[in-house]
Amino acid sequence: MTAREAGDLADDRALLGRTSTAERVADILRGRVAEGWFPPGTRLSEDSIGGALGVSRNTLREAFRLLTHERLLVHELNRGVFVRVLAVDDVEDIYRTRRLVECAVVRGLGDPPYPLAGLAVAVAEGEAAAHAGDWPGVSTANIHFHRELVALAGSARTDELMRGVLAELRLAFHLVADPRVLHQPYLARNREILDALRAGERATAERLLARYLDDSRARVAAAYARAVEAPPSPTP
Repeated sequence: MTAREAGDLADDRALLGRTSTAERVADILRGRVAEGWFPPGTRLSEDSIGGALGVSRNTLREAFRLLTHERLLVHELNRGVFVRVLAVDDVEDIYRTRRLVECAVVRGLGDPPYPLAGLAVAVAEGEAAAHAGDWPGVSTANIHFHRELVALAGSARTDELMRGVLAELRLAFHLVADPRVLHQPYLARNREILDALRAGERATAERLLARYLDDSRARVAAAYARAVEAPPSPTP
Protein backbone atom coordinates (compact mmCIF):
# COMPACT_ATOMS: atom_id res chain seq x y z
CA MET A 1 0.00 0.00 0.00
CA THR A 2 1.41 3.40 -0.96
CA ALA A 3 1.55 6.37 1.42
CA ARG A 4 -1.21 8.05 -0.58
CA GLU A 5 -3.46 5.00 -0.36
CA ALA A 6 -2.84 4.76 3.38
CA GLY A 7 -3.78 8.41 3.70
CA ASP A 8 -6.97 7.89 1.75
CA LEU A 9 -7.94 4.94 3.91
CA ALA A 10 -7.11 6.93 7.05
CA ASP A 11 -9.89 9.31 6.00
CA ASP A 12 -12.31 6.47 6.78
CA ARG A 13 -11.18 6.37 10.42
CA ALA A 14 -13.89 8.88 11.32
CA LEU A 15 -16.51 6.37 10.18
CA LEU A 16 -15.56 4.10 13.05
CA GLY A 17 -16.78 6.58 15.64
CA ARG A 18 -16.77 5.22 19.15
CA THR A 19 -17.77 1.73 18.12
CA SER A 20 -14.58 0.51 16.46
CA THR A 21 -15.90 -3.00 15.91
CA ALA A 22 -14.67 -5.61 13.47
CA GLU A 23 -18.06 -5.40 11.73
CA ARG A 24 -17.59 -1.71 11.09
CA VAL A 25 -14.06 -2.24 9.80
CA ALA A 26 -15.38 -4.99 7.53
CA ASP A 27 -18.05 -2.60 6.26
CA ILE A 28 -15.40 -0.01 5.36
CA LEU A 29 -13.22 -2.56 3.57
CA ARG A 30 -16.23 -4.05 1.79
CA GLY A 31 -17.10 -0.59 0.51
CA ARG A 32 -13.52 -0.07 -0.68
CA VAL A 33 -13.66 -3.35 -2.60
CA ALA A 34 -17.00 -2.35 -4.14
CA GLU A 35 -15.54 1.00 -5.19
CA GLY A 36 -12.66 -0.77 -6.92
CA TRP A 37 -10.00 0.39 -4.49
CA PHE A 38 -8.60 -3.10 -3.82
CA PRO A 39 -8.27 -5.09 -7.09
CA PRO A 40 -8.47 -8.91 -7.17
CA GLY A 41 -5.26 -10.59 -6.05
CA THR A 42 -4.22 -7.64 -3.85
CA ARG A 43 -2.50 -8.66 -0.63
CA LEU A 44 -3.98 -6.75 2.32
CA SER A 45 -1.33 -5.55 4.74
CA GLU A 46 -2.34 -5.75 8.39
CA ASP A 47 0.17 -3.06 9.34
CA SER A 48 -0.85 -0.56 6.66
CA ILE A 49 -4.61 -0.99 6.99
CA GLY A 50 -4.60 -1.28 10.77
CA GLY A 51 -2.44 1.81 11.04
CA ALA A 52 -4.59 3.79 8.61
CA LEU A 53 -7.81 2.94 10.45
CA GLY A 54 -6.29 3.05 13.93
CA VAL A 55 -7.54 -0.40 14.93
CA SER A 56 -5.85 -3.31 16.63
CA ARG A 57 -4.43 -6.30 14.81
CA ASN A 58 -7.04 -8.56 16.42
CA THR A 59 -9.90 -6.32 15.29
CA LEU A 60 -8.55 -6.22 11.75
CA ARG A 61 -8.09 -9.99 11.65
CA GLU A 62 -11.70 -10.47 12.73
CA ALA A 63 -12.80 -8.09 9.94
CA PHE A 64 -10.74 -10.12 7.46
CA ARG A 65 -12.42 -13.28 8.75
CA LEU A 66 -15.87 -11.78 8.16
CA LEU A 67 -14.99 -10.76 4.60
CA THR A 68 -13.49 -14.17 3.93
CA HIS A 69 -16.82 -15.68 4.96
CA GLU A 70 -18.48 -13.33 2.43
CA ARG A 71 -16.12 -14.64 -0.29
CA LEU A 72 -14.47 -11.28 -0.85
CA LEU A 73 -11.13 -12.29 0.66
CA VAL A 74 -9.10 -15.50 0.84
CA HIS A 75 -6.52 -16.50 3.42
CA GLU A 76 -3.44 -18.27 2.08
CA LEU A 77 -1.36 -20.14 4.63
CA ASN A 78 1.98 -18.46 5.33
CA ARG A 79 1.25 -15.80 2.71
CA GLY A 80 -1.49 -13.62 4.15
CA VAL A 81 -4.93 -12.33 3.14
CA PHE A 82 -5.76 -11.49 -0.48
CA VAL A 83 -8.70 -10.05 -2.37
CA ARG A 84 -10.37 -12.99 -4.06
CA VAL A 85 -10.13 -13.75 -7.78
CA LEU A 86 -13.50 -15.09 -8.95
CA ALA A 87 -14.16 -18.08 -11.15
CA VAL A 88 -16.50 -17.78 -14.15
CA ASP A 89 -19.10 -19.86 -12.28
CA ASP A 90 -19.03 -17.27 -9.50
CA VAL A 91 -19.96 -14.54 -11.98
CA GLU A 92 -22.90 -16.59 -13.27
CA ASP A 93 -24.11 -17.23 -9.72
CA ILE A 94 -23.82 -13.55 -8.78
CA TYR A 95 -26.13 -12.64 -11.65
CA ARG A 96 -28.65 -15.34 -10.71
CA THR A 97 -28.78 -13.86 -7.22
CA ARG A 98 -29.10 -10.33 -8.55
CA ARG A 99 -31.99 -11.25 -10.83
CA LEU A 100 -33.87 -12.92 -7.99
CA VAL A 101 -33.40 -10.02 -5.60
CA GLU A 102 -33.55 -6.94 -7.84
CA CYS A 103 -36.58 -8.02 -9.84
CA ALA A 104 -38.40 -8.99 -6.63
CA VAL A 105 -37.68 -5.53 -5.21
CA VAL A 106 -39.20 -3.79 -8.23
CA ARG A 107 -42.16 -6.19 -8.29
CA GLY A 108 -42.92 -5.46 -4.64
CA LEU A 109 -42.71 -1.67 -4.75
CA GLY A 110 -46.42 -1.06 -4.35
CA ASP A 111 -48.16 2.05 -5.62
CA PRO A 112 -46.24 5.07 -6.95
CA PRO A 113 -44.75 7.56 -6.46
CA TYR A 114 -41.45 5.97 -5.46
CA PRO A 115 -38.50 7.66 -3.68
CA LEU A 116 -36.19 7.83 -6.69
CA ALA A 117 -33.77 10.62 -5.74
CA GLY A 118 -30.85 8.25 -5.04
CA LEU A 119 -31.49 6.35 -8.25
CA ALA A 120 -31.56 9.60 -10.24
CA VAL A 121 -28.25 10.71 -8.70
CA ALA A 122 -26.63 7.39 -9.71
CA VAL A 123 -27.87 7.74 -13.30
CA ALA A 124 -26.52 11.30 -13.53
CA GLU A 125 -23.24 10.18 -11.97
CA GLY A 126 -22.80 7.51 -14.64
CA GLU A 127 -23.62 9.88 -17.50
CA ALA A 128 -21.19 12.49 -16.18
CA ALA A 129 -18.41 9.90 -15.83
CA ALA A 130 -19.03 8.68 -19.39
CA HIS A 131 -18.89 12.25 -20.71
CA ALA A 132 -15.50 12.63 -18.99
CA GLY A 133 -14.26 9.32 -20.41
CA ASP A 134 -13.99 7.89 -16.88
CA TRP A 135 -15.10 4.31 -17.51
CA PRO A 136 -14.08 2.94 -14.10
CA GLY A 137 -16.23 5.79 -12.76
CA VAL A 138 -19.10 4.57 -14.94
CA SER A 139 -18.65 1.12 -13.41
CA THR A 140 -18.83 2.61 -9.91
CA ALA A 141 -21.94 4.61 -10.81
CA ASN A 142 -23.56 1.45 -12.13
CA ILE A 143 -22.92 -0.29 -8.82
CA HIS A 144 -24.50 2.72 -7.10
CA PHE A 145 -27.54 2.49 -9.40
CA HIS A 146 -28.26 -1.10 -8.45
CA ARG A 147 -27.57 -0.46 -4.78
CA GLU A 148 -30.09 2.41 -4.81
CA LEU A 149 -32.57 0.25 -6.71
CA VAL A 150 -32.45 -2.43 -4.01
CA ALA A 151 -32.67 0.26 -1.32
CA LEU A 152 -36.19 1.04 -2.59
CA ALA A 153 -37.32 -2.08 -0.69
CA GLY A 154 -36.53 -0.32 2.59
CA SER A 155 -34.98 -3.50 3.98
CA ALA A 156 -31.71 -3.40 5.91
CA ARG A 157 -31.26 -7.14 5.37
CA THR A 158 -31.67 -6.86 1.61
CA ASP A 159 -29.30 -3.90 1.53
CA GLU A 160 -26.69 -5.92 3.45
CA LEU A 161 -27.07 -8.89 1.11
CA MET A 162 -26.63 -6.77 -1.99
CA ARG A 163 -23.63 -4.88 -0.63
CA GLY A 164 -21.75 -8.16 -0.54
CA VAL A 165 -23.07 -9.35 -3.91
CA LEU A 166 -22.20 -6.09 -5.66
CA ALA A 167 -18.76 -6.00 -4.05
CA GLU A 168 -18.14 -9.49 -5.45
CA LEU A 169 -19.31 -8.32 -8.86
CA ARG A 170 -16.78 -5.49 -8.79
CA LEU A 171 -14.04 -8.11 -8.51
CA ALA A 172 -15.12 -9.38 -11.93
CA PHE A 173 -15.19 -5.89 -13.45
CA HIS A 174 -11.54 -5.36 -12.51
CA LEU A 175 -10.29 -8.07 -14.85
CA VAL A 176 -12.25 -7.02 -17.93
CA ALA A 177 -9.93 -5.43 -20.47
CA ASP A 178 -12.27 -2.76 -21.91
CA PRO A 179 -14.64 -1.24 -19.31
CA ARG A 180 -16.12 1.11 -21.91
CA VAL A 181 -17.39 -1.75 -24.06
CA LEU A 182 -18.70 -3.46 -20.94
CA HIS A 183 -20.54 -0.55 -19.31
CA GLN A 184 -21.49 1.98 -21.99
CA PRO A 185 -24.60 0.12 -23.28
CA TYR A 186 -26.18 0.19 -19.82
CA LEU A 187 -26.11 3.95 -19.29
CA ALA A 188 -29.22 4.42 -21.43
CA ARG A 189 -30.84 1.34 -19.93
CA ASN A 190 -30.38 2.67 -16.40
CA ARG A 191 -32.17 5.85 -17.40
CA GLU A 192 -34.89 3.84 -19.12
CA ILE A 193 -35.59 1.93 -15.90
CA LEU A 194 -35.57 5.19 -13.92
CA ASP A 195 -38.04 6.78 -16.37
CA ALA A 196 -40.37 3.77 -16.13
CA LEU A 197 -40.40 4.01 -12.34
CA ARG A 198 -40.97 7.77 -12.48
CA ALA A 199 -44.01 7.09 -14.64
CA GLY A 200 -45.23 4.52 -12.11
CA GLU A 201 -44.83 1.70 -14.64
CA ARG A 202 -43.57 -0.94 -12.24
CA ALA A 203 -44.22 -3.93 -14.53
CA THR A 204 -42.38 -2.23 -17.38
CA ALA A 205 -39.45 -1.44 -15.11
CA GLU A 206 -39.26 -5.06 -13.96
CA ARG A 207 -39.32 -6.33 -17.53
CA LEU A 208 -36.57 -3.90 -18.55
CA LEU A 209 -34.50 -4.88 -15.51
CA ALA A 210 -34.83 -8.63 -16.13
CA ARG A 211 -33.71 -8.25 -19.75
CA TYR A 212 -30.92 -5.90 -18.65
CA LEU A 213 -29.56 -8.39 -16.12
CA ASP A 214 -29.76 -11.31 -18.56
CA ASP A 215 -27.85 -9.34 -21.19
CA SER A 216 -25.31 -8.10 -18.67
CA ARG A 217 -24.73 -11.61 -17.31
CA ALA A 218 -23.95 -12.93 -20.78
CA ARG A 219 -21.60 -10.03 -21.61
CA VAL A 220 -19.76 -9.96 -18.30
CA ALA A 221 -19.38 -13.74 -18.04
CA ALA A 222 -18.01 -13.94 -21.59
CA ALA A 223 -15.61 -11.03 -21.08
CA TYR A 224 -14.49 -12.40 -17.74
CA ALA A 225 -13.89 -15.86 -19.18
CA ARG A 226 -11.67 -14.35 -21.88
CA ALA A 227 -9.76 -12.39 -19.23
CA VAL A 228 -9.07 -15.29 -16.89
CA GLU A 229 -8.32 -17.76 -19.67
CA ALA A 230 -5.91 -15.47 -21.52
CA PRO A 231 -2.27 -16.67 -21.33
CA PRO A 232 0.03 -14.43 -19.28
CA SER A 233 2.11 -11.89 -21.16
CA PRO A 234 5.70 -13.03 -21.78
CA THR A 235 8.31 -11.61 -19.43
CA PRO A 236 10.84 -9.40 -21.23
